[in-house]
Amino acid sequence: MSAGHTHALPSSQNEKYIWIALALTSTFLVVEVIGGLVTGSLALISDAAHMLTDTMALAIALAAIRIARRAPDARRTFGYHRFEILAAAFNAALLFLVAMYILYEAYQRFRSPAEIQSTGMLVIAVFGLVVNLISMRLLSSGKDASLNVKGAYLEVWSDMLGSLGVIAGALLIRYTGWAWVDSLIAVLIGLWVLPRTWVLLKESVNILLEGVPEGMDIAQVQTAMRAVPGVLSVHDFHLWALTSGKASLTAHVVHDPAYSAEQQLLPALKDVLAKQFSVYHTTLQFETIPCVHTDDGCNYGAPEEGHEASHTHA
Repeated sequence: MSAGHTHALPSSQNEKYIWIALALTSTFLVVEVIGGLVTGSLALISDAAHMLTDTMALAIALAAIRIARRAPDARRTFGYHRFEILAAAFNAALLFLVAMYILYEAYQRFRSPAEIQSTGMLVIAVFGLVVNLISMRLLSSGKDASLNVKGAYLEVWSDMLGSLGVIAGALLIRYTGWAWVDSLIAVLIGLWVLPRTWVLLKESVNILLEGVPEGMDIAQVQTAMRAVPGVLSVHDFHLWALTSGKASLTAHVVHDPAYSAEQQLLPALKDVLAKQFSVYHTTLQFETIPCVHTDDGCNYGAPEEGHEASHTHA
């Protein structure tokens, strides 16, 4: 394992930006809740609910960043990086529940429309849009390096769309008097958020189930490994992510006895995996004769006569 690779962790600069975004969203959350109650706008309440999830997502993201930096210990030898994924999955589940609640409330409003104060609704939504745009700008630099930050970014992004919807609804209500538009905007916000929530939840669950990291093709990885001179075949292959941006790989490598596992094959394979696929944590077992494979994988058993194998960790 190469030291110094922390691809899954946002930088201290990104952490500072998250703190700023948290301060902005939590402050405006209070304003939007009060404004929604005063104006009677469900769309504002819907936007405030999403703002609440934004605030929680940012707070959890900060907690996850701090916890993930803890060093490995005797009980958690991989450290605490997986906490980031638990936080992302929690945020996705929370956003899903909020969206479902808003859809239910919108249905109730369609049955019994409420009086809407469009001017106050419009003013508050415009300020909300400004807060969302600032928060998105702050989080954009770290969203591709961390699934946790990406979750917070997506929630702010969806809330920005919600603010645009509330602004459009306020203008329509002001000039047409169609109060039902408020509920329609709330429904559209909920329906827009649900697919993106599903994507985030799916990515989080994939990591929790130790699935192949998003964007990686195991066939390509295996082909690149077999292309290294001296490598005959690869089996008992496992590729997963500890957290976003931190892939791990284990495999059994069958090689030509004429090639040295320690001096030739190991450096070459590590170089291929790191440069082509950004996989830095690898554990490779070298064999001149393939080990016995069962339905349950290549598990330890009594070695066969003449079987030669060497265990080398990269």
